[in-house]
Amino acid sequence: MADRSDTSKHTRADPDAPISDDDSALFRDAVGPVAEIAKGQRRRPWRHMPSARPAMREADEQAVIGELLDFSPGDDIETGDDLFHRREGVQLAVMRKLRRGQYRCQAELDLHGMIVDVARHCLAVFLREALDRGHRCVRIVHGKGLRSGHRGPVLKVKVAHWLRQRDEVLAYCSARDNDGGTGAVYVLLRRG
Repeated sequence: MADRSDTSKHTRADPDAPISDDDSALFRDAVGPVAEIAKGQRRRPWRHMPSARPAMREADEQAVIGELLDFSPGDDIETGDDLFHRREGVQLAVMRKLRRGQYRCQAELDLHGMIVDVARHCLAVFLREALDRGHRCVRIVHGKGLRSGHRGPVLKVKVAHWLRQRDEVLAYCSARDNDGGTGAVYVLLRRG
């Protein structure tokens, strides 16, 4: 039968016995350098407590409010609906030519399948580059929203709204069937 008094090899049998030099050196190596605390000095540096306000939740709520406000009243666009917009001063004959695809599209951007934030950024960069290159007519593919379910065509609605806000866009309309139909728009740009 084993001796019960020797079960703990790492604890001292007598807590009042002096600490050996080996144990003291082992302790100092484990603890590392120690600085003495001056009288009147706090033991721990003061830490600022984080704010109790839920900053990320507030930011998320603001983003949702911004998205809701981003829609204009006429945003009940359906999957097969044609898009059509022209600024004041753009002649109907110009719009007729744009609708018929008689302007040569000098560049194309395919957005369908992208998330809204990425699509918005890509559209802004694309329009800026098109203006810099002197393009007059471009085509933007936004998709028809067939996989959007009950939400309807998300990117189609967003692209229509974003294009109306851009000063460089004179007009836009849904493309001909062979160029994407209601899943794409021809965009007429002002001269740079």
